[in-house]
Amino acid sequence: MSSSSLPKEGNRGKMKMEGIEGDASVGGAGRYILNPTRINSEDIIFCVDVDAESLVEMKTAGVTRLDSIKQAILLFVNSKLSINPDHRFAFATLSKTASWLRKEFSSDVESTIGAVRALSATTVSTGQADLTNLFRLAAHEAKKSRAKNRILRVILIYCRSSIRPHHQWPVNQKLFTLDVMYLHDKPGPDNCPQAVYDALVDALEHVSEYEGYIHESGHGLPRTLFRFMSMLLSHPQQRCPQDDCDIPKPLMKKSAESANGEDNNVHVSTSR
Repeated sequence: MSSSSLPKEGNRGKMKMEGIEGDASVGGAGRYILNPTRINSEDIIFCVDVDAESLVEMKTAGVTRLDSIKQAILLFVNSKLSINPDHRFAFATLSKTASWLRKEFSSDVESTIGAVRALSATTVSTGQADLTNLFRLAAHEAKKSRAKNRILRVILIYCRSSIRPHHQWPVNQKLFTLDVMYLHDKPGPDNCPQAVYDALVDALEHVSEYEGYIHESGHGLPRTLFRFMSMLLSHPQQRCPQDDCDIPKPLMKKSAESANGEDNNVHVSTSR
């Protein structure tokens, strides 16, 4: 299933922009002032699904989903630290429920490498995943992060094609932001990735403080995972709603437009 075949669930909350003022001016154009605001450093918890389905092979021979996830995490951490070396990372795993793999937050790349090496999956299905403990752990850490003028984000990497996760969490407790990367098989008689995707969207909307993003892939291509993980580098306090996010640009389409003379300029994004 391509990413476009899973319909988006509508706008998952508009980003609030405080301190914006507008007034009429000549010609009807508006004048706007955006007051400066603090962008907090992040504490990020990676929660990796270690169910047997994380051992499914990708289209690259001999490479499993878990192998690609490990590479994607290392890519993410190195890139994130190059943006701001004050970001910190911790690690958890998800089987029937969530548990800590490395609880101490750290900006040390060697610590991340050690945690990634420690990731291993079970060879038998663990059944339905309960996200409640993950949210409980995240909420507890989020309060400690706030006390240090930081924000907390959870990146959940989920791999089960037919088992919807569930949770029991108060609707009014939004202390952290949840991002989801969903790797799955193509739909068939024995799985229902669309239903799983919908459950993940519901969980994201239920708990996220800022705009949470969800990406999915049924292609089995490591490069697709890397591309989506790179998109999650965006800071939750600087995000637009996912439905309005039009990156990365399709290169083939852009090339065709340039060849037709529709746009001969090279556009460089200055967003962080």
